[in-house]
Amino acid sequence: MSRKYFGTDGIRGPVGGHPINAEFVLKLGWAAGRVLSPSGGGTILIGKDTRISGYILESALEAGLASAGVNVLLLGPMPTPAVAYLTRAVSAAAGIVISASHNPYADNGIKFFSPDGQKISDADEERIENVLAESMTTVPSAALGRAKRLDDAVGRYVEFCKNTVPTSLRLKGLTLVVDCAHGAAYKIAPAVFRELGAEVITLGCEPDGLNINAGFGATSPQALAETVVREGADMGIALDGDADRLIMVDHNGEIVDGDELLFVLTEHAQQAGKFRGGVVGTKMSNHGLAQALAARDIPFVRADVGDRYVLAELNQREWSLGGEGSGHLLCLEQTTTGDGIVAALQVIKAVRERQESLATLKAGMTKLPQIMINVRNVTARVLEQPELQAAVNEVEAALAGSGRVLLRPSGTEPVVRVMVEGEDERKIKAHAEQLADLIRPNED
Repeated sequence: MSRKYFGTDGIRGPVGGHPINAEFVLKLGWAAGRVLSPSGGGTILIGKDTRISGYILESALEAGLASAGVNVLLLGPMPTPAVAYLTRAVSAAAGIVISASHNPYADNGIKFFSPDGQKISDADEERIENVLAESMTTVPSAALGRAKRLDDAVGRYVEFCKNTVPTSLRLKGLTLVVDCAHGAAYKIAPAVFRELGAEVITLGCEPDGLNINAGFGATSPQALAETVVREGADMGIALDGDADRLIMVDHNGEIVDGDELLFVLTEHAQQAGKFRGGVVGTKMSNHGLAQALAARDIPFVRADVGDRYVLAELNQREWSLGGEGSGHLLCLEQTTTGDGIVAALQVIKAVRERQESLATLKAGMTKLPQIMINVRNVTARVLEQPELQAAVNEVEAALAGSGRVLLRPSGTEPVVRVMVEGEDERKIKAHAEQLADLIRPNED
């Protein structure tokens, strides 16, 4: 299906533009209420990250849902995976998250969860878009939805996270630096690790509505790496603005990305005799992950980029572990969606049970050099140029089977990502620059 508004992770864009404005989001709430609670009278949860625009969009969604006869439970600032969990926990008709994830504060977005805590289906997204094309109506006054706050939302989710690891796992003696990107987990993540016994040093836990993801978090882990080394911490944990991504730092200050964390989790499960099935990555997953898993006779398949596609592949194969190098990690034995806090707890569990450092556990995988260049202000149409296709063929021939080329349009912004992977970093960087130059807009 070709969607007008929905991308790979909901609806996203600059605040004040179309579609992320109060007028559109009001109607979006109404359309979502009509589709996700068709008989009216159901309850839909709304959570948000810490962007200042969340207030506007929350109010617009609330009004739209109430106009459709749907009740609303307001969660306030809450990680995306917390909304997924709470949607299941309170038997809601759906959950809505107001967040642009790792994007800057001037962007925002809307994404939806089904009653089982998973992203809504393509079919439901299509139904919402179809209803958006209709004229908005309001149910009779007696049938209007009501709104209230779920006051214990934070405590419920903290307890859920703690219960994803055995009660015997205590983190006493462990020093963690926790970077919340000034985002939705700024209260929750430090509480989880402290209540499990760790000494916690916080970064990025002072949101002001404008500083989300700015120089901190999973997309900017350098400050975390420096703090881990300076404080002599055992590990660092970096979440993004809505806390569904996880990047970690070992005690040496080395960044451990999603591919490496997925390897650590998989190998630990195999060593413990608890691994079943295989692992799902994406087209962007480092080939070093595939090689390390193959050496351990663990099947590995690549899905399209986006955690919804990883999840679909996992469900189809009845596997439980998958993820992306960006830090979206799916641990389906613990939860239903990508969850940075839950994934971090699983990594820490592996470290404690193996009695090894994160640096040692990740050493079983050797990453191939991978260069990615984001070319901005271009659309997918540029990939149809014959000159570009010919250049890709030339680069692939030059790599001679020892690397990969992937050109991929972003599903959330006007960006084309150029990825070249191979054994010689100098050569693949030159190849990536060559392809990016062909994609960049002509400024003349």
